[in-house]
Amino acid sequence: MTPVSFNRLDALLFEMRKYHHLGIPTTEKREGEVHLKHLKIYVSSYKESPYHIEWMRYEPDAPYPELVKTMPHVAFEVDDLEQELKGKKVIIEPNSPSPGVTVAFIEDNGAPVEFLPIDKTQAEDAYEHAT
Repeated sequence: MTPVSFNRLDALLFEMRKYHHLGIPTTEKREGEVHLKHLKIYVSSYKESPYHIEWMRYEPDAPYPELVKTMPHVAFEVDDLEQELKGKKVIIEPNSPSPGVTVAFIEDNGAPVEFLPIDKTQAEDAYEHAT
């Protein structure tokens, strides 16, 4: 296995990342899961876990890479999505699953990694209007 180089830019970006959640695919129904019909996925709230673990159950025709549907991923809240994706193997292009939230996935050494820049004002407004 070839050693991975960790340059100064990588170090700076790492400092800008904040752990958000660990997403774990499952085929089993979970108590309290929510169906995000427009995304063809069922999720348990990472906020209910002290470690921010989010269980994800995909519909059979969910349009995501098999890597994302079958392997756990770590998610980081980031400030600059464009910079995070530069030169990386993007496997899910940036998209907005909910107001104030943008997500994108890369593949890093065979593992999926999610990046989320979050506009907290928009996200909080959307949450307040939904409840």
